[in-house]
Amino acid sequence: MPQTLADRVRTAVEGLTPGYFALVMASGIVSVGMELQGHASLSRLLLGVCAAAFVVLLGLTLWRFMAYRRATVDDFLDPRRAFGFFTFVAGTNVLGVRLGMDGHHGTTAAMLALAGAAWLVLGYVVPWTAVLGPQTRPVVATANGTWFIWVVASESVAVAAASIEPVVGDGRRELALLAVVSWSVGVFLYAAAGIFVSLRLMLYDFGPEELTPPYWVAMGAMAITVLAGARIVEMADAPMVDATRGLIAGLAVVFWGFATWLIPVLVAAGWWRHVTRRIPLRYEPTLWSIVFPLGMYAVAGIYLGEADRLPVVHTIGSAELWVAFAAWAMVLAGMILHVTRSVLLGPRP
Repeated sequence: MPQTLADRVRTAVEGLTPGYFALVMASGIVSVGMELQGHASLSRLLLGVCAAAFVVLLGLTLWRFMAYRRATVDDFLDPRRAFGFFTFVAGTNVLGVRLGMDGHHGTTAAMLALAGAAWLVLGYVVPWTAVLGPQTRPVVATANGTWFIWVVASESVAVAAASIEPVVGDGRRELALLAVVSWSVGVFLYAAAGIFVSLRLMLYDFGPEELTPPYWVAMGAMAITVLAGARIVEMADAPMVDATRGLIAGLAVVFWGFATWLIPVLVAAGWWRHVTRRIPLRYEPTLWSIVFPLGMYAVAGIYLGEADRLPVVHTIGSAELWVAFAAWAMVLAGMILHVTRSVLLGPRP
């Protein structure tokens, strides 16, 4: 019996991936980059997509939690998907930071509070349910690129806190503390995720089908660590910032170098997957996990180049921004076509 539109919508909501907020992250960070480079019209367009995606995905996620709670719980129990919930934290902060660039600092602070609370809760719930829960051992066999999203979420809290710290009247010391602590947590989480994912690659069979787009988050997590460090360096004087500014500034440059090194590796991996092993390249929600790292690398380079007076880094970031925008446009077109065919029109007889 053919499915009605309502049936197709319900099926899509039940199968909604927890990492779909990467759409918000990707649109928001490319919007930030366009605003920094003076392309106001493009930035507003991207901001509109980012805000609309956030509202729609938030509504769909709440609907899924209420109507399809079993599917949501299954995601929390699956180490291959559970870390995707951290995209909500990062997407909320990216949107908040972009709105703060337009002077909506109160909105940025409110979204930081929401994202910070979600970061704390998910930071304990996801490792417990997905990693320490009653799963098939060893859990490291299920480690993948989505584990780096935990790092991105931590660093997004640092970026948001550092963004509004210079413009608030009270609470600067607390925001500085939050920024430095969440940045530090993200650095250690990156090391842990890197070890687990490396063990997965070396100890278990790994084919092209498993080389999914979220592995690009390894570069995106490093790039947002660079951005967070650059924003902390630019923060107004506070005891925590004064004590760590030199260290963070130096490490930000080192991390940018490593993020740069990762890009050819990831491009080569994509070539092996789609050209050498002939796996078709078609739209899937995880493709936004490629767009966000590209945009984050661009914005990180722009900020780092200005904060540490590194014009070459700034130039590379400015050029990379257009690569990210092109990728965003192609993935958005693919998403619209996919939703139209699979949900609005339905499969052909």
